[in-house]
Amino acid sequence: MSASHPTKARPGGTLHLWTPEDKSFWEREGEAVAKLNLWISVPALFLAFAIWQVWSVVAVSLPGLGFKYSTNQLFWLAAAPALSGATLRIFYSFMVPVFGGRRWTAISTATLLIPAIGIGYAVQDNTTSYPTMLVLALLCGLGGGNFSSSMANISFFFPKERKGSALGVNAGLGNLGVSVVQFLSPLVVTAGIFGIFGGEAQTIVKNGNTIQVWTQNAAFIWVPWIALASLAAWFGMNDIADAKASFATQAAIFRRKHNWLMCLLYLGTFGSFIGYAAGFPLLIKSQFPGINPLAYAWLGPLVGAVVRPFGGWLADKFGGATVTLWNFVVMALAVVGVIVFLPQGGVGGNFGGFFVCFLFLFLTTGIGNGSTFRMIPVIFLTEAMRGVNTNDAQAVANATKEGNTLGAATLGFTAAFAAYGGFFIPKSYGSSIALTGGPELALWTFAVFYAVCIIVTWWYYARKHAEMPC
Repeated sequence: MSASHPTKARPGGTLHLWTPEDKSFWEREGEAVAKLNLWISVPALFLAFAIWQVWSVVAVSLPGLGFKYSTNQLFWLAAAPALSGATLRIFYSFMVPVFGGRRWTAISTATLLIPAIGIGYAVQDNTTSYPTMLVLALLCGLGGGNFSSSMANISFFFPKERKGSALGVNAGLGNLGVSVVQFLSPLVVTAGIFGIFGGEAQTIVKNGNTIQVWTQNAAFIWVPWIALASLAAWFGMNDIADAKASFATQAAIFRRKHNWLMCLLYLGTFGSFIGYAAGFPLLIKSQFPGINPLAYAWLGPLVGAVVRPFGGWLADKFGGATVTLWNFVVMALAVVGVIVFLPQGGVGGNFGGFFVCFLFLFLTTGIGNGSTFRMIPVIFLTEAMRGVNTNDAQAVANATKEGNTLGAATLGFTAAFAAYGGFFIPKSYGSSIALTGGPELALWTFAVFYAVCIIVTWWYYARKHAEMPC
């Protein structure tokens, strides 16, 4: 196959020639194909995040439905999807080069039907055992796993100077699933929109009034869209032949220092985003009992998701390391602001100040997510090209393939590592409240961690004569 036959780059097929760094190829046919794959990937990833975070809403609703679970058990249900999702991401990180991006996107999206349907039936019976609910919460981690494979896949389609923006769009619009599930769920549970197929209503008491709700809709609403997204991925996306690589080839990242350094930095950005999103409703409820958490909590993840593409664009324009460095400075200051406005000993506090500082925190997680993910492919492509004779076309091609393969694997693995933040942040709140009566200890720990990220970013990537400027 040659570049003179663009018609062979058809949806649903395998791309045997894919050279996005070749500007003529990119302008002639590459950009259109890449954008098609991106815009199918986005809704699939959006649905993955929605399923991953549906428990952040459902857990808050369970006591009102008559489920006799303790506060600690509810925090576990909110945190469990992040634990399983982070673990699955480790494996999903390497799946695209093994199975192909099209196949894996379609299959992994279809698996989201399992927790969506399971939760829809389980919440209709308040005698459902806690272990059953915990298993369903862990199965929501299937949505969390998808992020690693999705980002690795999209990274293969775009040239170096467009990776930050493309990955920012994929992740940013995908991250919107977190906000939308928290915003949409309280609305769809108010009516029996699925008729006889959706099950019976539950009766709850709210503000002294007895009302009917269909809590199962919070899960069932995603089922038809998951099915459609799976079909769109199967028939509309592409596999890239040159992206094929064995696990052994990709495993070289575990011997690369920058893989582990970027794991740390992405834990500080994405780990914070998903952890704050998972714990925000329960944190509001525990610290400001008079506030309805579901009326406000969705705004934080919305801000973080919407701004992520902007973070990728900033990194493309000013350099990922510079943006990441100053972003961590603002994150540390925002955490201190949150602490200032918390109630002390259960009294006082200012919800308005607390909420605004948290919105700034979500804003910075989004910008940092975009900037760090721009750094990773640039780091590994630069590292692979060092010492290569630029006049040797074959050597350049081999180095480019190696850099892209290791960069994609690192994108996936750092996403896996960072997703554990979605478990540790909610659990840190719970542990801090149990030990000290408030979440301040957990928040101060986060601020210290951001200070460590500032030092690492400056030393290795942002200072003059840094080891790997990016």
